[in-house]
Amino acid sequence: MEKKKKIDRWIALTAMGLGVFMGLLDVTVVNVALPTMARGFKTTFTDLQWVLNAYTLVYAVTLMIMSKLGDMYGRKKIFLGSLILFVVASAINGMAPSLFILDIGRGVQAIGGAGMMSLSMALVASNFSGKERGLALGILGSIIGVSSASGPLIGGYLVEHFGWPAIFFVNVPFGIIAVFLTVVYVRETPSYGKNHKIDLVGMILSAIGLFAVIYGLIVKEGHPHWAWTDARVSGLLISGIVVMIVFVFVEMRVEDPMIDIKMFKRPHFLGTIIVAFALGSGIYAYNAFLTALMQNYIGYSAVQTGVRQLTISAWSLVLGPVAGILSSRYSKKWMIVGSMVIGGIGFFLMANAISPVVTFVELWPGMVLMGLANGMVNPLLNTAGMEGTLPQDMGMVSGLLNVFRQFGTTVGVVGLGLIQDAQFENHLNARMPSLEMPAKIMNNIKDALVNAGPFSGHTIAFSSRMEHAPFAKALQKIVIHAYDNGMAAVAVTSGVIVIVGAIGAAFLMRSYVDSVHVEIKQNK
Repeated sequence: MEKKKKIDRWIALTAMGLGVFMGLLDVTVVNVALPTMARGFKTTFTDLQWVLNAYTLVYAVTLMIMSKLGDMYGRKKIFLGSLILFVVASAINGMAPSLFILDIGRGVQAIGGAGMMSLSMALVASNFSGKERGLALGILGSIIGVSSASGPLIGGYLVEHFGWPAIFFVNVPFGIIAVFLTVVYVRETPSYGKNHKIDLVGMILSAIGLFAVIYGLIVKEGHPHWAWTDARVSGLLISGIVVMIVFVFVEMRVEDPMIDIKMFKRPHFLGTIIVAFALGSGIYAYNAFLTALMQNYIGYSAVQTGVRQLTISAWSLVLGPVAGILSSRYSKKWMIVGSMVIGGIGFFLMANAISPVVTFVELWPGMVLMGLANGMVNPLLNTAGMEGTLPQDMGMVSGLLNVFRQFGTTVGVVGLGLIQDAQFENHLNARMPSLEMPAKIMNNIKDALVNAGPFSGHTIAFSSRMEHAPFAKALQKIVIHAYDNGMAAVAVTSGVIVIVGAIGAAFLMRSYVDSVHVEIKQNK
């Protein structure tokens, strides 16, 4: 009987792993499908941005809400409902007759993805115990790492061979399998909120606050030359921050709060969310820039890029279970710190490798170190985050770790993008006056390059129209060097972010579970 229960637990992990993989994959898999979508819907990349943004926004906004509902009414119920919603929305997206329907479908799909992601760790923690829990959370961390980094490869293959609807339709058969396995094998957790009132005000305030801040960052990303003080940016950011401050005051006073604010008094928990934020803003955000480097400048196809990025993602498959086993013997805190430092070194190696003739051969050592850091930290972070957490709070802790990881990714993409833009423009300003051409023409070309940005500047410099100009070769050389300066600055910044995350973990996280239990008792 005990052997059967053990097998059932691991089958249950398969169900939760499938849900997590699909939910996170859909954050990144759409990127490589955008050119095909643009042709299919006869629209522009600007209009297609909401295919990405709708998922990112709704996903981040609903993570905590779904976590709380799971804690209150049973995590299996909410996870299963989220899974079904995700599968149905995926099918609708694959058949979407218009961009408007696709945008709506992506938002609905994100609600399902948030529910699956936010409750998976808590379900694993409640379905497993002892050393098995560390191993199971380690495997789940592997899946998180692989799904976040394998979007270009999986998306590129599906789009290339089956068209863009395939990136949504592929969720349907795997989702049906996950639904069946969840119903049969996943154990339900107690409904901790039977006698509690839903904190509707807290849910609304958290949703509005997160929406305003993340949307403000998205607006800034889309308009890098708007000042932070521009009302269209600062208005959203300030409004979001004010709403989140009100949310904290409300949570401190209501009888059954959405979030127990006392969790943030625990240094160990603060350390884990700092690491989650550093992972998102350092490693995951950098992946977008690395993909652009490989495709736009080196010239690899989407599939070729994805294959080479296995140098990063494949480590998650190998190291997740290893990290889970080691976490029961050694300090998770110091393994996280060491892994983050290794990741930081990887970024510095990549910054040093970037040049006009860079290829995968020069990049892979840094990518391997990035992969090692991601492969170790993700599973360790999941386990460490659950340490000392009361059963009724596990869903919320899981949700908060994912919120900070996702929020970090959004902040990182915007922040790194602004650094790259600034370095790109500065190099153009310094070098283009040396070109032998009329000042008016030079200023027009420079303005076009700056407005296009580092990602698209290459297309302008190497366009057929520009090729015939007498100054073409010199201009192309300047543009490539400008892009390299920006990419090197992005890599160095990512390295610093990851090292800062390591420092935060070293000072705040605890080495032993017992110390965390003591803190909880003191705060209760």
